Amino acid sequence: MNLPQNTVIAVADGEKLNLFQNDGDAANVKLKAMPSADVDSSKVSSGGRHSSSSANPDDSQQDEDGFSSGVAEMLNKQVLDGKIKSLVVIAAPRTLGEMRKRYHKSLSDVLIGELDKDLTGHSLQDIEKALAAA
Repeated sequence: MNLPQNTVIAVADGEKLNLFQNDGDAANVKLKAMPSADVDSSKVSSGGRHSSSSANPDDSQQDEDGFSSGVAEMLNKQVLDGKIKSLVVIAAPRTLGEMRKRYHKSLSDVLIGELDKDLTGHSLQDIEKALAAA
């Protein structure tokens, strides 16, 4: 994947978000950790709150979906504020699906790519390798 300098890479799952920035250039990706951003995890998926059932036995999935939506809203705000000019999202498949529901058009315009992998907790080198292979 071609990552211009200063591209923001958001690595998320249903509980955690890590932000990185490419300090290198398109040919030599060099990720640098960015300060963590505040995520409002009170957001719920477009389907609203679901009651517990055998298909959804507890609230943990709702919490994860809320966090995913909160991540998308925070990224939307940063894009709209001009803080993110190019973006790559790496997220667990379900998290990515929840985030896509909330993408603003402006976010979609600066989105370079997505990887549906859970790389939270992985090293910078692992993330750089996954981006290079994409």
